[in-house]
Amino acid sequence: MACAAAIRKEIQDETDRLTGKSKHISNVPIHLSVYSPKVMNLTLIDLPGMTKVAVEGQPDSIVEDIDNMPNCIILAISPANQDIATSDAIKLAREVDPSRERTFGVLTKLDLMDKGTNAADVLEGRSYRLQHPWVGIVNRSQADINKNVDMIAARRKEREYFETSSDYGHLANKMGSEYLAKLLSEHLESVIRARILSILSLINKTINELEAELDRLGRPIAVDAGAQLYTILEMCRAFDRVFKEHLDGGRPGGDRIYGVFDNQLPAALKKLPFDRHLSLQNARKVVSEADGYQPHPIAPEQEYRRLIDGSLGFFKGPAEASVDAVHLVLKELVRKSIAETQELKRFSSLQTDIAAAANEALDRFRDDSRKTILRLVEMESSYLTVEFFRKLPLGSEKGSNSCPNRSNVSSYVGMVCETMKNSIPKAIVYCQVREAKHSLLDHFYTQVGRREKKQLGAMLDEDPSLMEKREQLAKRLELYKSARDEIDSVSWR
Repeated sequence: MACAAAIRKEIQDETDRLTGKSKHISNVPIHLSVYSPKVMNLTLIDLPGMTKVAVEGQPDSIVEDIDNMPNCIILAISPANQDIATSDAIKLAREVDPSRERTFGVLTKLDLMDKGTNAADVLEGRSYRLQHPWVGIVNRSQADINKNVDMIAARRKEREYFETSSDYGHLANKMGSEYLAKLLSEHLESVIRARILSILSLINKTINELEAELDRLGRPIAVDAGAQLYTILEMCRAFDRVFKEHLDGGRPGGDRIYGVFDNQLPAALKKLPFDRHLSLQNARKVVSEADGYQPHPIAPEQEYRRLIDGSLGFFKGPAEASVDAVHLVLKELVRKSIAETQELKRFSSLQTDIAAAANEALDRFRDDSRKTILRLVEMESSYLTVEFFRKLPLGSEKGSNSCPNRSNVSSYVGMVCETMKNSIPKAIVYCQVREAKHSLLDHFYTQVGRREKKQLGAMLDEDPSLMEKREQLAKRLELYKSARDEIDSVSWR
């Protein structure tokens, strides 16, 4: 921007855009770039002046908001044609900086003092002493501002005033806006030297926090199909790790599967109606049906088989119930794993796709498991363990001529029940849990690998507010890293 008037107008316009036509202050900085061959490569931060009382349009907290800036230099500006003892600037500066370590006294309007008076006592520190020297300045008058007198001419006029003044000529080399700028610059450098380590520590801490937040939100997604596919597969692997942790005990939930085997299955087996099925009345009915028109004189093998087959058929219910119970646990673990996978939180469509694929795979595993355990039951029915009956005492085979020994049948069914209590969990773990652990998303991987770029992009859709937040964090991170690099590039020793 070419001139001071244009700069002043732009600052005023931007202030109005941020705070409206009011006297509010704002925490939002105004970023204004000034390009000129006559200015230094410098970042200038202009902070608000101190306020005693909130005026109309300002919040009641404005005084505290401005006072609560302990790292700021205080320019206590007082007009030279007023008594320094009544200076509001000095009074306020003393309240917030009682040690006077960061207060610089500035006297203005030295050229407007009554003839025969001067401010030498103040400028030389006899009237009110500060840690830093007082500086007198002569600014442009309102008439100069109205005439657009440039700052170069104003500074030249100011120097001439002090050099030719009989009251301040001996102080001319320590007066004026240029000397004030030099004084403040030297003080700023000394403060930075003293605090550079803590500033760097704060910058590094903020960088780490921003990077952690960006990691939590997830980095931006690349636009090419290969990178998108890689991202999707990485998300799937992250979900798979969480799911396995649930199964292996790193996270809660997998123990519920053991609960099915240790509690639900044994309880269901105990409730099976063997007593009713092997009752005398039912046993006679089975014998009668097996004999047909010609009764057997002694209890035949056929009647044994019918009673045993009927008893073993009851195992199918608890076995299938165990399969379904484990299936429900696995589906719940899929839901929890998706919710707990941080990398997936930003992609609702991908969450849905993974959930659908995982549940579809669990359905297949359940169906295979059901077929396997039913085969186990049918295997026990299709081939009886003859050795069991051969080991029975001969007397135990005696029964009525029309009914087989029910206690022998009951003992055999009990033996098979113990076998089922062990083999059903093994079959379920092999067919459902093991498969879920090792190949839950294998079919999904194959499908995703065949998808086009547009389909992959749709799986990685994000909430626009999340994308905007990430962009803002990335900009802040870049600024902090730039600040750190600038500090590192300067030797402060």
